[in-house]
Amino acid sequence: MPQIKQKTRILILGASGFIGNAIYKELCSYFNTFGTYNTNSKAFEKNQHFFQYNIEEDDVFEILNAIKPTIIISALRGDFSAQIVAHQHIAEYLLQTKSKLIFLSSANVFDAYSKYPSYEQDKTLSNSVYGHFKIKIENMLLRLPKMKVVIVRLPMVFGAFSPRVDELKLLLQEKLPIEVFPNLVMNVTSDRKLTQQIHYIINRNKYGVFHLGSTDLVHHDDFINDIIKTLGIFKPIYKHVYTT
Repeated sequence: MPQIKQKTRILILGASGFIGNAIYKELCSYFNTFGTYNTNSKAFEKNQHFFQYNIEEDDVFEILNAIKPTIIISALRGDFSAQIVAHQHIAEYLLQTKSKLIFLSSANVFDAYSKYPSYEQDKTLSNSVYGHFKIKIENMLLRLPKMKVVIVRLPMVFGAFSPRVDELKLLLQEKLPIEVFPNLVMNVTSDRKLTQQIHYIINRNKYGVFHLGSTDLVHHDDFINDIIKTLGIFKPIYKHVYTT
């Protein structure tokens, strides 16, 4: 793989996904921005700023050494064990270079605290496999020099073409029941707001832990109903799931 030498370089790992691609579109006009994709795609193959990367088979060192990024943004998905190995290699790379990492974590690191809000410095506690996985990577990264790492914890992220909205459209078209959780009070954000916040973090050279959610909270059933209203005239079938 040829080496690419530029002054300001951002590498988005997972730039073909919904969130990663939204970040790429936000940053590519301002920085020398590169991204990775997994599944074969003619559009990405034609873009010389995109590199194919299979997290289970490829070593992330190869891409890091070729691009020599100033900032790495991890929006990776896929096998949890492979992601942990990849982030171990990224951590090693950070210690060897002047690079910095922005890691997209999740509000699930606090999913054991269902009745209370959680803040950046609170101790993480999760009851889910996904939450435990994110905590494991967070703890690994928090052992690095603090100015090397940004951890952004994301709530549900919605957008016009987000997987969650696509799923709602499909359920509506097929007249299938949509699960709503009336007792769940949520924090949400949009792809547009999230990418602006990432851009701000980069411009201001921020580091540390950030919760990138909304100030206002909303009940899950109300929020889903509001989204469906914006999609058109439908008669949704709701399946109410009551949790403590």
